[in-house]
Amino acid sequence: MVPLVLVVVVAVRHRSVLVDGFAQLRRAEWPWLLAAVGATCLTWVAAAVTRQGAVVERLPGRRLLATQFAAGAANHLLPTGLGAGAVNLRFMTVCGVPLARSSAALALYLLAEGVARAGLLAVLLLVFPDALRLGSLLPDGTLGPLLAALGVLAVAAACVLALAGRLRSAAASFLRTALAEARSVHSRPARVLALWGGALAFPLLQAAGFAAVGRALGLPVPAAHLAVVYLAATAAVALVPTPGGIGSVEAALVVALVAAGAPVAAATAVALGYRIITVWLPLVPGALTLAALVRMKII
Repeated sequence: MVPLVLVVVVAVRHRSVLVDGFAQLRRAEWPWLLAAVGATCLTWVAAAVTRQGAVVERLPGRRLLATQFAAGAANHLLPTGLGAGAVNLRFMTVCGVPLARSSAALALYLLAEGVARAGLLAVLLLVFPDALRLGSLLPDGTLGPLLAALGVLAVAAACVLALAGRLRSAAASFLRTALAEARSVHSRPARVLALWGGALAFPLLQAAGFAAVGRALGLPVPAAHLAVVYLAATAAVALVPTPGGIGSVEAALVVALVAAGAPVAAATAVALGYRIITVWLPLVPGALTLAALVRMKII
């Protein structure tokens, strides 16, 4: 809850910017907002396809799609990504997939989604190198310490695994299961297409929805640059443990949009509008769906 408290403090200190952002939402062009809503709905389909591609067994399609919709509401109860992971893990075990293989399928999904998102961002940055002025995002002299901190974390994790025998044994067992599951999945062309096609479609649809909101508000930034902004911002806050990314994602989007050349008020309006469409509008229906799935013992 600490990140949420910090977000509230920052929001109160910069409430005038938020007020200006909400005021600009009134002049948004509705056809583009509807396009953003459509892209958001398709992200649940892409997530369902990717989930199916990560497991050998055939999962019930309608229930799988409903589970992805409900997983968004679960993300608001736990740090980013853990809610959706818990819902999908439970769904696969109820469908008869053993817990070890369900966990391996979840890890494979996360790996595919991360690789697809990072690869897409890298390609877009190569094609549009001027989309972000990265130098304005980090103060001078902070890149080296940041990389050093990441290196220290990696070394610390390796030391923990090396010194804790039981933990090392469990990690080795999970790795063997995960590799066996990955080989089984990649021996089936249909699963490969679903896994990697869905993993690539998911961030593309998210970026398209974000670009549509930018177009709805007349943001003076090209659509391709908006896609780069979205992918870079969401990658930067992936490790911030706020439930549903609330606050951290909005802040990262505003900072990245300003780095791309957008005015602060317009950047705030776009970030707020996108998060309203993708987070707040589906929240109550998603929670009701989650409750119904639990009641029917689908999860």
